[in-house]
Amino acid sequence: MVTPNRRKGTSKPRVAILISGRGSNMVALIDAAKVESFPAEIAVVISNRADAAGLALARADGIPALTIESKPFGKDRAAFEAVLQPALEAHGIELICLGGFMRLFTAEFVQRWYGRMLNIHPSLLPSFPGLDPHAQALNAGVKVSGATVHFVTPETDAGPIVMQGVVVVRDNDTRETLSARILTVEHQIYPKALSLLASGKLRLEGAVCRLDSDVSGEDTLISPQLARGAGA
Repeated sequence: MVTPNRRKGTSKPRVAILISGRGSNMVALIDAAKVESFPAEIAVVISNRADAAGLALARADGIPALTIESKPFGKDRAAFEAVLQPALEAHGIELICLGGFMRLFTAEFVQRWYGRMLNIHPSLLPSFPGLDPHAQALNAGVKVSGATVHFVTPETDAGPIVMQGVVVVRDNDTRETLSARILTVEHQIYPKALSLLASGKLRLEGAVCRLDSDVSGEDTLISPQLARGAGA
């Protein structure tokens, strides 16, 4: 079971959301955490860019938001993390959610937070990792795509998968239309994945994440759906 490191006197694990831009998934997480029964508290938002639009949105919701500019550190990831880690500790952070955070971490930082740091990627991993997954999906001609919440590992978009959401890919889709539909799914699954992690309902078995509770829902999704009587 993946269990957050709990500070004494706290009832919910404290979460940091790391962003670099608009913070749409950040907003979904903050909104979810406003519900009293949600098992985690959004304690701080940190951006590596001072011009990230999400900072103002977080502050408007009463969430502490700060900037640790990564540009001055250049490619020195460890030096950036040497500033980031104390900021996380100062806010008593136990879990991290990456929301469009455009900065890679060192293996050492990832290992420190392994099992406690989530990311969301707009494809059905392990398909289409890395940059421009929407174009990758369209160029491959897949009939479904979606979003994946996964634990962060040193390898890009390769950590144990926590949750996935699926959308149908339409013949007339563009990168923009597919991205918009997938984003709606992202906003649904990211809070649910954080809830599972914060409530201790996940366990890691090597490179695979398992749930400690049964999952209900449809067992199949077929696309394209043919009209009844069509086909073989």
